[in-house]
Amino acid sequence: MSALPEPRTAETGTAEPRTAEPRTAEPSTDAPRTDAPRTGEPAGAAAGRPAARGRRTLGPMLLLTVLGAVLVLTAVSRVWATGKVAGVTGGTLDVSVTGSTVSGLPTGLALAALAAAVAVFAVRGAGRIAVGVLMTLAGLGVAAGAAVNAGDASALHTEAARKLALAGAQAEQVGHSVWPWLALAGGLLIALAGLLTVRFGRDWPGMGTRYDAPTRKAPAKAGDTPADLWKALDRGEDPTAG
Repeated sequence: MSALPEPRTAETGTAEPRTAEPRTAEPSTDAPRTDAPRTGEPAGAAAGRPAARGRRTLGPMLLLTVLGAVLVLTAVSRVWATGKVAGVTGGTLDVSVTGSTVSGLPTGLALAALAAAVAVFAVRGAGRIAVGVLMTLAGLGVAAGAAVNAGDASALHTEAARKLALAGAQAEQVGHSVWPWLALAGGLLIALAGLLTVRFGRDWPGMGTRYDAPTRKAPAKAGDTPADLWKALDRGEDPTAG
């Protein structure tokens, strides 16, 4: 095939050089990736944001646990029920019972929740999830025990029988205070702290490496200088161990 003739201008008749037309870049039809790191953001910063959010929940967990336990322990030391009982020789006697007399369960569970909050720093991973579950159950147990005994008068009747030394004595004009409901609120705070532990406990810091078991370092070699041997002794190593 013969080459096509070059176009000529009308004036000079010389061939006009052909220039390649610039190619415009076609717009990409792919949607932008939403998970791409932001401009100027260091690598791994996006992955570290959830961990940072998790660490910020450590303080609220401790605060909820302490407030809940203090509220429960304060409530069980107060009077939950009052009444009167007729005396043998006439007259009436005032009887009352505290929350710890009504039930010892809230006190034990509140103390267990405090111990669990401390144990969070000693365990990691699945251990923290287990601690969080125990805290949640302890808080719910406190709330349930307080609700059940909020209107119960059996402990008051027992106290009346003890005062009169009569097995069948019954307290009258029974009244109940608000302290059982405050203990219930404290139990719910503890349960909420347990849920925070279950949700964010994996991201919380631990005790630190200084609490880990020390690893044994390699003993000094036979060719080491006396200065190296002294340095090994300062580090607590046995330079003669082989």
